[in-house]
Amino acid sequence: MSETLANRIAAALERPVDAAVAAYAGRLGEEAGAEAVLFYGSNLRTGSLDGVLDFYVLLPGDQREAIWPRVSYREWDHAGVRLRAKIATLSLQQFAQAANGGSRDTTIWARFVQPSALVWSAHDEARSQVLAALGAAAITAAQLAAAVGPSRGTAEDFWRALFRATYQAEFRVEKPGRENAILEVNAAHFDGLLPLAWEAGGITFACHDGLYEPDLPAAERARVLQWWRRRARLGKPLNLLRLAKATTTFDGAADYAAWKLQRHTGITLEVTPFRARHPLLAAPGALFELWRKRRAQR
Repeated sequence: MSETLANRIAAALERPVDAAVAAYAGRLGEEAGAEAVLFYGSNLRTGSLDGVLDFYVLLPGDQREAIWPRVSYREWDHAGVRLRAKIATLSLQQFAQAANGGSRDTTIWARFVQPSALVWSAHDEARSQVLAALGAAAITAAQLAAAVGPSRGTAEDFWRALFRATYQAEFRVEKPGRENAILEVNAAHFDGLLPLAWEAGGITFACHDGLYEPDLPAAERARVLQWWRRRARLGKPLNLLRLAKATTTFDGAADYAAWKLQRHTGITLEVTPFRARHPLLAAPGALFELWRKRRAQR
């Protein structure tokens, strides 16, 4: 990673957060014996404590679970405010491997090329490892953007192509065009990031009047696309495995899923007692109800 990209990411990681968020992250990190805790999502951008706070808790040592991350939901009353959090837990080692494109995962590098904040770390070495991982995520994402994007276009055109490709490889509840919203609300974060990530990843490019033209040789483009196709084929199966696992580890999974669905689509699904107790068994009925309501929206 280049010094320029490293400095940019380091500055972004230090963005201020609400004291309640920092306290929650510290509690999660200390209880888990973690190396670091990252905060991300819409609440990072808005500073709001409403809804659900999103944390990644990164543990020391080897990754212990084959299907990761382990996801849970917790509530904590702090200074008179009820904080709700979705917590994804995995090893820092696995996080770094996924960020640099070394695993079959399609989510980590695409998620963490977007804004995040390092709100708690156990020591300076852990902070340095997180910084390196996020730099790798930016380089990995920018490399794929060059391969799936236009031959010539704005930086937004390339990021848009990247997010469209990764969303298509996963099960998403968001409406089409979610990639546009990400770029609009995080415009300052993405401004100037693409050329820095390309330079750090060894991709040369021309730029005239705000239009970028990456010089990606045909053989290199083919290699990147082959790398991506192998991961894209596994995107949905991995999503399903993670969802199945979450039914046994994600306390309050049905309530959280219903909240997220309503927030992103406007569709309300009732969380019946059966759905709350048996989210996996209830999934076919819930998916059928979702399908009917989405058809009615169109």
